Amino acid sequence: MPTDAWLVAGLGNPGPGYSGNRHNVGSMVLDLLAARLNGRFRSTRTQAVALEGRLGPGGPRVVLMKPLTYMNLSGGPVSALAKFYGIPAERVLAVHDEIDIPFNTVRLKGGGGEGGHNGLRDISRALGTKDYLRVRVGVGRPPGRQDTADFVLKDFGTAEKKELPFLLEDAADAVEAVIRTGLVAAQQKFHAPAG
Repeated sequence: MPTDAWLVAGLGNPGPGYSGNRHNVGSMVLDLLAARLNGRFRSTRTQAVALEGRLGPGGPRVVLMKPLTYMNLSGGPVSALAKFYGIPAERVLAVHDEIDIPFNTVRLKGGGGEGGHNGLRDISRALGTKDYLRVRVGVGRPPGRQDTADFVLKDFGTAEKKELPFLLEDAADAVEAVIRTGLVAAQQKFHAPAG
């Protein structure tokens, strides 16, 4: 039975050792959205924590979830919760780190390739489609010859940490905008050059 709810998945790795990593920025955005909903994540049977709520009084229904698996195994929990709630892929929204976008930048995308992101690749495999939405949170490229995996598994730098709260707010606003106004309107808002 399809539902009008949205599933928002914040990608990251489990455990406190990873919590401040660039790779966990999706999970950080979900914590902020949960705070906005005055909700608390609860365990599910799907290797994820989740909470249900509405974006404002009478607003759209959302299920926020954070997989408890490692990033490259995100697909199982996302697919299982989408099935449980009857949410179609086009209303699944993955929030994730993106090295091909400068730090402090948010970009929105519907479908398409995964850009080498193992979490997205696993979600596409598990959902059986690439036609879900993405909120891409820019973490920038590794400096010099630093390995990409090493870079995303490190915490944000000192200067970045000062800007991080604003980036998380922008990404959370972007999630809400996609759900409230649709992808195209949200892209027009968040992709416009700062004026």
